[in-house]
Amino acid sequence: MSRFDAPPAVYSLSSDEADRHARTAALACMIGLAVALGVGRFAFTPLLPLMLADGSIGLKAGSWLASANYAGYFAGAVSCAALRVAPARMVRFGLAATVLLTAAMGAGHLLPLWLAVRFVAGVISAWTFVFVSQWGLRRLAELHAPEWSGVIYAGPGVGIVLTGLVGSALAGHRAALGWFGFAALSIVLSVAIWRTFAVPAAASLLPSGAAPHAAAVAAPDTARRHRADAAWLVVLYGMPGFGYIITATFLPVIARAALPAGSPWPDLFWPMFGAALIVGALAAARLPGHWDNRLLLALGCATQALGIGSGIVWPNAAGFSLGCVLLGLPFTAITLFAMREARRLHGERAAGLMGYATASYGVGQIAGPLVAAPLVARYGSFTPALWVAAATLLAGAAGFAVIAAAAARRRP
Repeated sequence: MSRFDAPPAVYSLSSDEADRHARTAALACMIGLAVALGVGRFAFTPLLPLMLADGSIGLKAGSWLASANYAGYFAGAVSCAALRVAPARMVRFGLAATVLLTAAMGAGHLLPLWLAVRFVAGVISAWTFVFVSQWGLRRLAELHAPEWSGVIYAGPGVGIVLTGLVGSALAGHRAALGWFGFAALSIVLSVAIWRTFAVPAAASLLPSGAAPHAAAVAAPDTARRHRADAAWLVVLYGMPGFGYIITATFLPVIARAALPAGSPWPDLFWPMFGAALIVGALAAARLPGHWDNRLLLALGCATQALGIGSGIVWPNAAGFSLGCVLLGLPFTAITLFAMREARRLHGERAAGLMGYATASYGVGQIAGPLVAAPLVARYGSFTPALWVAAATLLAGAAGFAVIAAAAARRRP
């Protein structure tokens, strides 16, 4: 056990003080993910139409930039298990690096430079996501406040809404202005939470009468089941990564191609997706804790598949709006359920499993744009790629449901 996994020191807190500490931790993690993911990863989506319009890149280059970011995300996630850094320190590093990398996208105008920047930004996003998750979920567990976990995973939605609205306001301007603006926004948000991550998780405060949690040593047969469950989690978690990313990456482009010229709707779909994401994350944390995470993951994947299907069947403002809501509601709820399942299986040492699961998700995201671009080029439409995405999500839903059913049969 590394010194960063050591049991925390115990300090007594009243229930009101514990709730206040939980709220502060959850909000700080939410803002951290808003910067690392909402800006560091997803700001590219509302800025892609601007980059296409000002001639900075073409659609093929846009696909390569998206895949470079996802490749970096994969590399970062895989390497998390080898990192021996205090989570709070890694979060601070991630916030600072996100600011610099976002600004670099506005300063440079060479595709090779952009590919390198987006790759490194993906690495930083994965590191920050995993260590925010580890720090935040552990802190809330210590404070007996799991109901605040949804606030943490609302962070990407907050970032998506902010970047989407700003991207809409920047219509007609050069994309560089957006990158610099998002870098400035990241500075403001990072400064607001910087002090919170100065407190190492090992010095956490616990409510009065609480004792630090120590994972019990599992029986051999239970340990084997946990290893198998962990392997299935890693494998199946890649399917929602592939399934959602085609729509999420190209949503503004798809909507502009399908709707009448001059329609205001395309600029609203991405913020709508982010708003639904926030609602879904907050609602997911309120679900009963004894519900099987794998069944919840299956439900989330199936919901996203329906969202993609609605945009295909009804390629109009109503269909895309419904699709955004159904795609967004379970987006980070799926992440919450997966990270919660990782903690169930590996307890305080879950960072490695979180990293491998996140890497699997990253593989799906790398493959998504690379599959979509040739299909669009061949058929002149995003529809075949969207059907492939929906089918992949349904396959993931079926896989999670089967694993959950098998686990239910093993219970006495």
